[in-house]
Amino acid sequence: MKEHQIITIGRELGSGGREIAIKLSEELKIPFYDKEILDNAAQKSGYSKEIFERHDEKPTSSFLYALAMGGSAYGHFYQRPLLLDLYLAQFETIRRLAGEGPGIFIGRCADYVLNDQEHILNVFVHADMQDRVKRTMNKHGIGEKQAEDMCVRSDKDRASYYNYYSDHQWGDGRHYDLCINTSKIDPERAVKLIIECL
Repeated sequence: MKEHQIITIGRELGSGGREIAIKLSEELKIPFYDKEILDNAAQKSGYSKEIFERHDEKPTSSFLYALAMGGSAYGHFYQRPLLLDLYLAQFETIRRLAGEGPGIFIGRCADYVLNDQEHILNVFVHADMQDRVKRTMNKHGIGEKQAEDMCVRSDKDRASYYNYYSDHQWGDGRHYDLCINTSKIDPERAVKLIIECL
């Protein structure tokens, strides 16, 4: 592995992307950043961690939401919208953490934010809906319909967030170095594949 290796992992809810990141972190003995990005951004920005969590990878293109965040009916903003501040704080945090050494970054447009890094591997983890639903049911102790609704809503939120802040399409395989379907490849094998790619 390169001395300053960066790995980004985009993922569908219930695909096991976070589990893969944790196992990869343990195997490579390098840190992984998920909610830690929010913690770091909150400390540096002055906004509370709760605000970051409430808006974490949520859609941003709604006109009404823009109004609520500081705009006028004519589209002129009296101050920079809160969501842009939150994104920029996360952007700066991801850049800073990547500059400190190797790491694994989960979601939050990290592949796009760090696209100028020399040693970077961008991974996207997905799975068939029935497997995602099953994993989500087990993780959250909820019923099948609720789990499916969570997966569908999460896909829409993450795609909206990613597509808004980058010039790529969320989940489009052309923008990743490796796409893994955990319906076919279990997380343990996925970790081995990523390490082989490194």
